[in-house]
Amino acid sequence: MKKFFISALSIVTLLTSCMKQAENPLYNDFNTVHGTAPFTQFDDSMWMPAIDRGIELAKQEIDAITNQRSRPDFENTIVALERSGADLDRVLNLFYNLLEANSNATMMDIAMEASAKLSDYSTSIILNEALWQRVKQVYDDRELFNLDTEDKQLLQKTYDSFAHSGANLQGDDREQYRKLSAELSALTTAFGQNVLKELNTYEVYLTSNDLDGLPESTVTAAAEAAKEKGHDGEYLFTLDQPVYIAFLKYSSRRDLREKMYTLYNSRNTAGEFSNIENIKRISEIRLEIAKLLGSETYAQHSLRHTMAQTPEAVYDLLDRLREAYLPALHAEMKELTEFASQIEGKPVEICPWDYSYYSNKLKAAKYSFDEEALRPYFELDKVIDGVFGLATKLYGLQFKLNENIEVYHPDVKAYEVSDANGRYIGVLYTDFFPRASKRPGAWMTNFKEQYITETGENSRPHVSIVMNFTKPTADTPSLLTPYEVETFLHEFGHSLHGLLADTKYKSLSGTSVYRDFVELPSQFNENYLTEKEFLDGFARHYKTGEAIPAELVERLVASSQYGAAYACIRQLRFGYIDMAWHTITSPVDDAAAFEREATKEVKVFENEPESAVTSPQFNHIFSGGYAAGYYSYKWAEVLDADAFALFKEKGIFDKETADSFRLNILTRGGTENPAELYRRFRGQDPTIDALLIRDGIRKAPETKVAPLSKN
Repeated sequence: MKKFFISALSIVTLLTSCMKQAENPLYNDFNTVHGTAPFTQFDDSMWMPAIDRGIELAKQEIDAITNQRSRPDFENTIVALERSGADLDRVLNLFYNLLEANSNATMMDIAMEASAKLSDYSTSIILNEALWQRVKQVYDDRELFNLDTEDKQLLQKTYDSFAHSGANLQGDDREQYRKLSAELSALTTAFGQNVLKELNTYEVYLTSNDLDGLPESTVTAAAEAAKEKGHDGEYLFTLDQPVYIAFLKYSSRRDLREKMYTLYNSRNTAGEFSNIENIKRISEIRLEIAKLLGSETYAQHSLRHTMAQTPEAVYDLLDRLREAYLPALHAEMKELTEFASQIEGKPVEICPWDYSYYSNKLKAAKYSFDEEALRPYFELDKVIDGVFGLATKLYGLQFKLNENIEVYHPDVKAYEVSDANGRYIGVLYTDFFPRASKRPGAWMTNFKEQYITETGENSRPHVSIVMNFTKPTADTPSLLTPYEVETFLHEFGHSLHGLLADTKYKSLSGTSVYRDFVELPSQFNENYLTEKEFLDGFARHYKTGEAIPAELVERLVASSQYGAAYACIRQLRFGYIDMAWHTITSPVDDAAAFEREATKEVKVFENEPESAVTSPQFNHIFSGGYAAGYYSYKWAEVLDADAFALFKEKGIFDKETADSFRLNILTRGGTENPAELYRRFRGQDPTIDALLIRDGIRKAPETKVAPLSKN
């Protein structure tokens, strides 16, 4: 009787476990169109159990690797480790992507709870001595195995991930690494949440007397936003990027421009959502980890696996560009100051909140160019056709809206992507408009990466591009500025890198490349914005259907170099801030003073408000994975200008050149050193020449320039 009772209880327990598993769709692969996520089946109560389960399953898979008696080899150790944690990866890809794009307070709490567990899990793998010894033995015996190029790259990446993440640490150092990693994970999560939370607190209500200079589309959107909040007759302006950018560019109210600028650039510096102490501690922890692992600075540690390789190479690029662009910046600012003084009828000192306003007017005066005049020709639906059509012309891709694929928000659309032969390539999600649940900015990410399964199937990716474009109103569709079209092109370039991936291993697929190489496909795409042949294919007036007039295209092209020096110096400033925080050798006391010292060589305005500090909002480096890596945007810009120069020479839609770019850059992911991939495509190392020429800084190559990379 007793034995039967225990058996029955076990059966009940088993059935209960099975029922719980059936109730949580995150526990299994999805039986849906292309295995896409059934978003409508998820609720917040499912995330933590699924994460806990994923961690436990992953640990069991690690134990299976370390407990086997077989001699370590590439398949039973390196490939087995690569394939471990698939259940956890599936859940985390979903959770963290939704946390960025469709978050809520509960998910933020879950993220904080999960960060400690995930940090501990990740550290437990790196510091698993038995696992490390197996990896090390395979690496030491690598010449005994018949490894192809991709296998060798996976082995090297696996070995390096252990060696440079504390696997060789012993005793107290090992425990210290574990504690620091857990604290760092919690702080970076808190940093990102503070940025989003504070951003959503800003609501500036204005009256009809405060709207001088603002475009009709901006005013209409502000009126609708106020009405939704119960403020009929008023106008609501937030700090969402489209709103903020339009306000500084067009508002003739200097006092209000100053107010908006100060609010935007003083975020997270004080109060409940201050990140000041977070950034100081994050940089300090990164330094401590670097020292534990044998480096003098975090940048020195982090840059080992990049094209740049060293902090000295990064500073060399930043300094060379600064020296090339500063004289042009001084000329630009002198011209702008004289122009502003002329139209105001009195001397004007350009303040940070004045730059966009007067710069836009000067641009219009010089080129008869007004971004608002171009908006009617950039209706979002038409831009989608044009941007997708670029991939069709270059790579033969086709995009078909599939409403049977579930999405996570009504704004989101899902497209099936196929090649010229109708072969399924992947799924692309598009998410274009701001909302309180979405962080600011624009990004591409994966819900699922491409890889080859154990049975030899090419498992195709699910890619998402997320932006914060101008929303449609009751009377007007979403009409984009050229800057927003450029942003779309940029993120779409990243998506192509993910969609066209064709590699064996998930960790080498798509955008899993060196950080200073990852921006090449995205920034390469931006070049098409000023190509008439591209614009003629889709830019139509949303009311009349009239093609964009040739004169407007000519003005857009003619004005493309306008403000290039200011834009470059602005990016260099971000790069210097990043490198400063990650080349410290002792903790920082005063974050604001530290930032000012780091950027003094690229200072544009003498009248910057004391409260304006970039670092506390700098998601890229304190929460977004770009620590000691923000320079990569400029590094990749050198690459993209050099790459597009070949297209300009051969034809911007040249099939042979596009095929080479696809095969050598877009499909190969991180399977080879990117310097080799680039040389194979271009036939040479890149220099800064093409960028200087494109930006109008240099008319023609005057002397042979040292290559960017000799890797």
